[in-house]
Amino acid sequence: MTRATSSAPSQRMLRVGEQVRAAITQVLQRGEVRDDVIEATVISISEVRMSPDLKIATAYVTPLGVSDHSVVIEALNRNARFIRGRLGQQLRQMKYMPEVRFRDDTSFDNYKKIDELLRSPEVSRDLDGDNDEQ
Repeated sequence: MTRATSSAPSQRMLRVGEQVRAAITQVLQRGEVRDDVIEATVISISEVRMSPDLKIATAYVTPLGVSDHSVVIEALNRNARFIRGRLGQQLRQMKYMPEVRFRDDTSFDNYKKIDELLRSPEVSRDLDGDNDEQ
């Protein structure tokens, strides 16, 4: 049996990542984490990526309405062990409870930059030129 050489996540990694994302969301929604920064912030978890051995879960989060995301990310990482302990109730089918790491989700910033580039006068001019030639 040969192993896949692709670096893309497997179906199992994607499925478990979604289960972990839902479990973390429930812990945060219920207000189980007693931290002033976390309690005062609405946190959106856009994705959880699992390591191939399913022992590390990297959660990409976006604190809404906060200009300095690093403070919220630090608070989440400070409480990561507590959150991991609370995940056990929803993820009891897993052999190992994954270590949870929180990272700032910058994908929305990237989408915004791409949108600004596409709306720039130079790109609009080039796109209008292509329509004239056809």
